[in-house]
Amino acid sequence: MSLNSTPSADRIHIGIFGKRNAGKSSLINAVTGQNLAIVSDIRGTTTDPVLKSMELLPLGPVVIIDTPGLDDEGELGTLRIQKAYQILNKTDIAVLVIDASVGMTKEDMDILMKIQEKQIPFVIAANKSDLFEKEMPISGLPESLPVEKIISVSANSGQNIYELKELIAKQVPVKNDSRQIVRDLIQPNDFVVLVVPIDKAAPKGRLILPQQQTIRDILDAGAVSIVTRDTELEETLQKLGTKPALVITDSQAFKKVSAIVPREIPLTSFSILFARYKGNLKTVIHGAKTLDSLKDNDTILISEGCTHHRQCEDIGTVKLPNLLRKYTGKNLKFEFTSGTEFPIDLSPYQVIIHCGGCTLNEREMKYRLKCAEDQNIPITNYGIAIAQMTGILNRSIEMF
Repeated sequence: MSLNSTPSADRIHIGIFGKRNAGKSSLINAVTGQNLAIVSDIRGTTTDPVLKSMELLPLGPVVIIDTPGLDDEGELGTLRIQKAYQILNKTDIAVLVIDASVGMTKEDMDILMKIQEKQIPFVIAANKSDLFEKEMPISGLPESLPVEKIISVSANSGQNIYELKELIAKQVPVKNDSRQIVRDLIQPNDFVVLVVPIDKAAPKGRLILPQQQTIRDILDAGAVSIVTRDTELEETLQKLGTKPALVITDSQAFKKVSAIVPREIPLTSFSILFARYKGNLKTVIHGAKTLDSLKDNDTILISEGCTHHRQCEDIGTVKLPNLLRKYTGKNLKFEFTSGTEFPIDLSPYQVIIHCGGCTLNEREMKYRLKCAEDQNIPITNYGIAIAQMTGILNRSIEMF
């Protein structure tokens, strides 16, 4: 897999923050060596967060996020500022760009406090330093701020741009990530059957990201992956000649697959594997169990991390609500969010059902789970909710 094909969720997200005309977009272009961001002398050129996946040495695959100015004005300006603050939830490294000729302002201090509160590694880039004949102290900097976090740069002249990239790279936390999707559950030469329904909602010409990543993890284990549709599963198992070590299914086919796969063969889903992989399996299982206590007029938030064209049988907006009404026998209300939209106030909801979050980076998914935890709102995911409602959740988590 090339660096350009690295999934967005697995890339380091670098958020660029600052006031209008501090030079955020110019600095992005200087750091990347490309004209990624529109540069203009008109204040407020960047009106919405702009995400761009690329390779940035010495970091490797990253997502650069250009954000609206923190001093934007008017009703729309207030909404844009909120968008900029929301981006902190998916930011792995923050770069606060200030105008060296102006120094730190209230808007800069406000977002710096929020960055520190969220414990996001950060760098302060004092831009436009080429306006001074010699390096000048930056006014307004907090005395407690470590000097190694601050660098004078010039997007215009290129001064210290290389050093800025090196400083950003130093902010990457060292991870000892031994997590595995499925490798620890199987042995070399095991057969693993993956059930992938192909319907109107399936992407043309490709598999979705969790399916791709699971296949790769099986290959890394030295095992054999066999991919089939639910419509061919029974015949596939008959022709295999030996029992598979594991069957992994798309959640939408859980009930059908469970009826086909003999009880002695371990069965789980992509959703469950990835909840375990991301460390939130216990939380989402608890959330699924609360579906049994829903009452008439309860409101459920169904949230997706990605934005896509919704089909007539869309799982989030059609299949899940229908299944929930049938399972509970209650008159339920539903609200839907997608992409970066996620409510700050979760109190109107009795439960949140989230997608697997394969397009969200780790920080954003943890933020959403923490929001639910802090407000004592149960949260689960699509696959585990479906497993609960089809009566096979206990079977699908036995191996854990």
